[in-house]
Amino acid sequence: MGVQKKTRKFGAVKRIIGTRDARLKKNQLAGQKDDGKKKSKDGDVVREIPQVSSTLFFQHNTNLQPPYSILVDTNFLSHTVQYKLDMLPTMMDCLYATCRPIITSCVMAELEKLGAKYRIALKIARDERWERLQCDHKGVYADDCLVDRVMKHKIYIIATNDRDLKRRIRKVPGVPIMSVARGKYVIERLPDAPEK
Repeated sequence: MGVQKKTRKFGAVKRIIGTRDARLKKNQLAGQKDDGKKKSKDGDVVREIPQVSSTLFFQHNTNLQPPYSILVDTNFLSHTVQYKLDMLPTMMDCLYATCRPIITSCVMAELEKLGAKYRIALKIARDERWERLQCDHKGVYADDCLVDRVMKHKIYIIATNDRDLKRRIRKVPGVPIMSVARGKYVIERLPDAPEK
């Protein structure tokens, strides 16, 4: 006769139900209480559905057309200086179209705060060729400003190398992201031109 196996069979192990299993009564009751709907103070169900822009057609933004308006972030300018790139010609080489770099007052304030290390980036940002946008909100946190502006108007391309800002912008449909990589500018999520 053979030696008896000391390991338990696979089926015997799988018969045990975990404490978080949806088939358990307490987990079913907890699931019924929270249906994903928020309740206001009065007890009314509040449904929050983000309003989709009328310019989006299957995630393709029809408002994006040359000349492209490009909102420039602080670290995009610092990476441009680091790789010794000329901003406007490199943007035109990337997009094959005319571009209008736009610098908000938040980005300017952030560059001024960073001090002497970023003085060349600040000098580039102060160039008269770039368009200026005045911000009317409190504080000088540029990331929130750029995300808010893109949510309201889907006519911009965001130029940034900030990983967190990119993650936030990717959640907004129809907004391309430009960044500096390997000594050149690269564009992410820009749709192809429609054929005529």
